[in-house]
Amino acid sequence: MAEGMKGRGSDSDKDSVFTVSEENISTVAPARLFKALVFDGDNLIPKVIEAIQSVEILEGNNGGPGTIKKLTHLEGGELHYVKHKVEAVDNDNFVYNYSLVESDTFPDTLEKISVDTKLEAAANGGSVVKVTVTSVTKGDAKPTEEELKMGKQKGEGLFKAIEGYLLANPSYN
Repeated sequence: MAEGMKGRGSDSDKDSVFTVSEENISTVAPARLFKALVFDGDNLIPKVIEAIQSVEILEGNNGGPGTIKKLTHLEGGELHYVKHKVEAVDNDNFVYNYSLVESDTFPDTLEKISVDTKLEAAANGGSVVKVTVTSVTKGDAKPTEEELKMGKQKGEGLFKAIEGYLLANPSYN
């Protein structure tokens, strides 16, 4: 697993940008994993992650760029939400990019979090999953180590839950 974090000022000089990248390996082929994460994710995610109560489309209707989704989830015994905006979907190259643009649990210093995902074929028939997470903070605020750790854990949990579902359901296409 490769990781790195860098910070730099954004073009507006009012926000700061922090990027973390990582790579994971899956035994699931890229096309199958991409379909589950991107096209069936709205239905699969509430089934495989107990805390996710629902995924609903607020704007757009096909899940393509510009679509805004609201995920309602339980955290600490309370319902919370996060809104995702789909930025890019490239079916041929297994690329899916989205931004977390609003949440009732965002710290006041956080503007948005962008997640860029690319799946590539691995030598074993599985996938290399490359993820870059970019946090845009207000002013010169910096995400805390705890916030970065929690974000990473949530992302890995989502990925592992979908991967586990696919491995347990070999007939899923």
